[in-house]
Parts: sequence; structure tokens; C-alpha cells
Amino acid sequence: MSKKNFAELAAFYKNALLNNVLDFWSKKSLDKEYGGYFTCLDREGNVYDTDKFVWLQCRQVWMFSALYNRFQKNSQWLDIAKLGADFLAKNGMDENGDWYFSLDRTGNPLVAPYNIFSDCFAAMAFSQYALATGDEKAKKIALNTYQHILKRKSNPKGKYTKAVADARPMMSMAVPMILANLSLEMEWLLTPQQLNSALNMCVNEVTGLFYNKQAGLLLENVQPDGGRIDCFEGRLINPGHGIEAMWFLMDIGRRRNDTALINKCCDIMFNTLKYGWDEKYGGIFYFLDIDGHPPQQLEWDQKLWWVHLETLVALVMAYASTGKEEYWQWFKKIHDYSWEHFADKEFGEWFGYLNRQGDVLFQSKGGKWKGCFHLPRALFLCSKELEKLAAK
Repeated sequence: MSKKNFAELAAFYKNALLNNVLDFWSKKSLDKEYGGYFTCLDREGNVYDTDKFVWLQCRQVWMFSALYNRFQKNSQWLDIAKLGADFLAKNGMDENGDWYFSLDRTGNPLVAPYNIFSDCFAAMAFSQYALATGDEKAKKIALNTYQHILKRKSNPKGKYTKAVADARPMMSMAVPMILANLSLEMEWLLTPQQLNSALNMCVNEVTGLFYNKQAGLLLENVQPDGGRIDCFEGRLINPGHGIEAMWFLMDIGRRRNDTALINKCCDIMFNTLKYGWDEKYGGIFYFLDIDGHPPQQLEWDQKLWWVHLETLVALVMAYASTGKEEYWQWFKKIHDYSWEHFADKEFGEWFGYLNRQGDVLFQSKGGKWKGCFHLPRALFLCSKELEKLAAK
């Protein structure tokens, strides 16, 4: 990619969304017998495992509902969302209203609700589905789940935590980060006071407690007062998380016309990208240690699809918000790397996992962690940002 042909690039992303990625999932993932979706798909889209992971089921309901609400009133997309929403409403929760991690194909629970991330994506899914359909039951599920999340925020794993109580108090950035995005998704169901309170909390925690000013980076885990912890978890940098969190907060800054917040997010995002970039082979590392020690994750040097997609979104948003040429140059760089290494030119969709050198590690298109979410969301968001740039 060379020149700034925003309209041409917007069309490229839009075409990839509609005629490649959504086509793949619409044809390959639907379980028309029991409801819900298959996410364990091989390179060609054949099902290799029928277990259903609740957070991926929720993400697909959200994706097709959000596209229906924000892009095109396509009845097929709403039917696909309904297939998952009905399955989840029937099978996804325990008696307390907490969401399981996984179910078997027919909907029997397999793994207990051991953290709140299934719940976060359930609230997102049912909020967008209720907005699309006017379904009162879906609206109630979304609101009840959101309230459950706020109650469990300080102890997201509850009784399922492995940590010894009070031995090493630790907060995870994943919680306020996802709440920032979730609260915006829930905006139409919340009062302005509820929304502002949630957004203020998320902005303050992410850019305050987790931001290491000395390094200009976001730590994944800190003490409750924001202090550093000298252990594997306390030194952990997850470039993809940091970059994704920054476009979540940029979105808040845009809505509030908060230029200072937007610029701060752009700076942190760019620091994180440059820190995480592999100068030798290209691509963005999965995990790093802020002090340069070996991370505990053996997959630290892999290159993952979602990390690069969230970076594309963050860079095009940063460029659109500031006009800084360096953001656009890096967008082109990440675009070229991603489409060369992750995109499957023969069977469509993207591979998820590369080794450090950029070779495909797994031929599958989906599994326990990869579903119909990061790729279509990024394609949609990038196409919209590029269309706005073209219109200028």
C-alpha cells in the first residue's frame, strides 16, 4: 500500500468484510440443529469440535446484531444473531445469572462461570440484539448481566480464583478496559449518570493506575493503588491489550470532545506499538516483560491476528483524530504485514497464529479463542474511518 487513496482502501476493507469474512462465518458456523455457532473450524470451514464457548457465542451474536444496527438492515444477519441469542438465553447462565465458560453442542454446561468475561460479552450481545429487535427479555438479560459485572468487578474470578486471599493483591487492566467498551455498548440502556460514572472509572483506572509514566506503557497487572509488583504478572506487557484499550478510550474522548484524552491515548498506543514491534521479523509480539526479562508465557514471541487488527483500528482512529503522518505510515506498515501473513487468499478469513518468523502455526480459522469477532469488527471500523477520511 502506498498512496493515500482512502476511498479505495475503504472499499477494500468493506469488500473483505462482506464478501469474505461474513460469508465464511454465515455459511460455515451456524448450528441449525441445536442453535448457536460452531467456532472450531479448520482452514476450509469444516467443523472439528462441537463444544460451544460462551464468550465466542456472545461475540458472534453481538457482531451480527451490531452490523444490523450500524451498517445494514440485513434480515439474514438478524436471523443469525437470533440463532445464537435464543441458544444462549436458554442455556448460557447458571441459576445466579452468571455465564458459563463453555457448553456442549446441545447446551449442557461444561465449564463453570469462573470469571466475568463471558458475562461482559453476554451483556454486549444482548444489548445490541435488544436494540435490533426490541426484545424485552434480551434487554433485561443485558441489564441484569451488566449489574452482575459491576458487583463482581473487584473480584472477577470470585470463588474460582487460584490466588491465596490477600497474599499479593492485584488488579487486572482487562476489567476496566473491557468495561470501557461495554459501557459504551450499553449506552442506550443506561442513564447518563450511570454511563458517565462507569466511563470515568475506566478512564481513571486505565490511564492512572495501569499507566507506567517512566516507560510510557500500560502494565497488565498492578497493586490496587497502582503500585508496581516485581513478579511475572506485575512486569507483564501485552501490546495488543494496551493498544486495544487505547482505542476504546479514544472512542470515549471523541464522544466527549476531549482532545487531551485523545492525544494521551494516541501517545500511549504509539509507544506500545513501537515497544512491541519485532524489528527483526516484523509483526507485534504477543507478550513482553517491561524490564526485559523472559516472560512466563512460552508463546510470547508469536504473532496473533487480533493484536494486529486492534492496532489497525487504533492507528486509523489516531490518524483521523490528529492528522499525524507517522500514524498513517504505521497503519500502512501494519496493513501490509497483516494482509500478507494472516489473510488466507485461497479459502478466505484469516489464520490466527504465526510464529515469530511469520509462518502460519495453525491452519484453523477458529477454535476456543478465535471466533467471529476481532476480524469483522476491525474490518467494519476501519472501513468506516477510511470512508470519513475519504469524505474530507
